[in-house]
Amino acid sequence: MCRLSRETIDDILRWGRIYEVGGAVRDSLLQVNRSIKDHDYLVTGIPYDDLTGILKRHGRVDLVGRSFGVIKFTQSISGSQHTFDITLPRREHSTGVAHKEFEVAFDPNLRVEDDLVRRDFTVNAMALALDNEELIDPLGGGEDLEKRQLRMTSEASFEDDPLRMLRAVQFAARFNFTIEPETFKALRKHASLINTVSSERIAEEMNKLLLRAPEPSVGFHIMQATGLLKEFLPELEECVGVDQPGGYHKYSVFEHILYTIDYCKPVLRLRLAALFHDIRKPQSKRIIETGATFYGHESASSRTARRVMRRLRYANDLIDDVAMLVERHMFTVDVGDKGLRRLIRRVGTDLIFDLLDLRRADVKAQGMGYTSEDVDEFEAEIRAEIDRKPPFGYKDLAINGHDIMTMFAMEPGPMIGQVLEYLMEAVLDDPSLNTRKALESLAREFYQRSSVNDNADSNEVR
Repeated sequence: MCRLSRETIDDILRWGRIYEVGGAVRDSLLQVNRSIKDHDYLVTGIPYDDLTGILKRHGRVDLVGRSFGVIKFTQSISGSQHTFDITLPRREHSTGVAHKEFEVAFDPNLRVEDDLVRRDFTVNAMALALDNEELIDPLGGGEDLEKRQLRMTSEASFEDDPLRMLRAVQFAARFNFTIEPETFKALRKHASLINTVSSERIAEEMNKLLLRAPEPSVGFHIMQATGLLKEFLPELEECVGVDQPGGYHKYSVFEHILYTIDYCKPVLRLRLAALFHDIRKPQSKRIIETGATFYGHESASSRTARRVMRRLRYANDLIDDVAMLVERHMFTVDVGDKGLRRLIRRVGTDLIFDLLDLRRADVKAQGMGYTSEDVDEFEAEIRAEIDRKPPFGYKDLAINGHDIMTMFAMEPGPMIGQVLEYLMEAVLDDPSLNTRKALESLAREFYQRSSVNDNADSNEVR
């Protein structure tokens, strides 16, 4: 994302000072190999209303953050619309239940240093003056960057906002930082405070860990070592130290899950599915002569995925996708055309290739050197079958629910779904049956048979 236009910056500098702050400063100093998405700015010396007037000369102003001293500013740069957060210096701390509310005092006459010291970590508490390129670094964030170390800005940092503990985790994993000893001690000391944070904010930080860290396992190890994991994700904590005897797995359940996450592509539903795919193995473990079995763990893990994701307030569509991937991750590739079509139908063409990627990661994370060539061959078969365009759902059938109601002069009801399901199963076995004539004949047979059975049941009751 580009910066504010030079004209806007120069106009602000006529009346006050403007600084670039936050992650953009950190990332430019780190010289990370990625484009900087967000450029945030701090303006001193200009009252809020006056700053708003200046910005209106250069773009659109949105005052949704007025009580926090924040202005959302949008302007056209090189033909594209870009939105920036522009703030006045402030002091703040979180208050209330779940740390959703903040007491904020913003003042254009506060020093930039006063604003920086309220931030979470020293590496995020730097500012770049845009008039002379001076780096403002009151807490030694630049030195911590050189050491690749994460250090809290104050002893009260995690008490002021406990979500910062999860931010520490994902920053450490994303940038390969170590956590400075006193900050690590504070994480352990205040871990239980994570339960005062809203579920939505926790999920947002976990998503950043899953999507932005090259190896999310680094973050999960930190959470386990500091006690954070057992506080907000105890289901995963229960997997620690659970071995998997039998010659198929090198690692414990916990380590296997973390490796599976690492080996998945950074797609949210895929990495969440990796997180949950074996999470109920500890409860499913049964010792046998040759090692152990974990029968039914995929169904139990799918139910747990739903429960935990609801607890963390994920969207229902994402919950359904993750639960499906977990439920079906033990699929077999040793099936014929009928079984292959049924798998595609159950999982859906939108998810089926994520399911294959989950299996590849799962196999690699066993640590036994197994390959997934069979999955590659299975994928080729699936793609070929999809290209043939057989019916995979009711919408693909040659007749629909309205046709069935017309055929049998029936009102909407469960029987329509039963007929459609019968027809669906028939064409999964033999796609050539997907013609209006053939399906009407099959529907009549099923409806007549169902009517006979219903009458027989009715007579038996009488």
